[in-house]
Amino acid sequence: MIPFTRSGVIAARILVEEEKDEKTAVEAAKRKALSLLDRRDYSRAELLRKLSEKGYDETAAEAALERLAELGFVNDARYAPIVVRHYAAKGFGAQRIRGELQRRGIPKELWDEAMAEMPAQDETVDRLLRKSLRGADVGDRDALRKATDALRRKGYGWDEINAAVERARAELEE
Repeated sequence: MIPFTRSGVIAARILVEEEKDEKTAVEAAKRKALSLLDRRDYSRAELLRKLSEKGYDETAAEAALERLAELGFVNDARYAPIVVRHYAAKGFGAQRIRGELQRRGIPKELWDEAMAEMPAQDETVDRLLRKSLRGADVGDRDALRKATDALRRKGYGWDEINAAVERARAELEE
């Protein structure tokens, strides 16, 4: 308890001003976060990073994001499947998509459930293999190596790539 003296009154005023400044900082961080969310979805970690880059105090940013999460504006469990579907539609494999989830700061415990939303990739891998081969024969070792390397960079595993190569060979034999 602050004694009722001149210095006590000054200290109380300073505390009240600090509380006002803190509330104002939280409100400003909330407004900026909502402005960012108006353009596209973000994970909580992405928003925190953005707010920090914009010069908002970390404590104010955390408080703002906590409130926005309570209101449902920030929801990593809802955002993770969106990321998975988006990158799967762009032709990326599971490994690359997991890397994207990590880069966006989505907690690992949400990854498995989000990856369950990923559509089957067989047709996509086959299409990308044919495209990478550019009309070359599946028996052309150099062309096949380049094509499989391209699929690895897209985030596909060797099992998926080998299955696509086998399907392409079977298709060629028919």
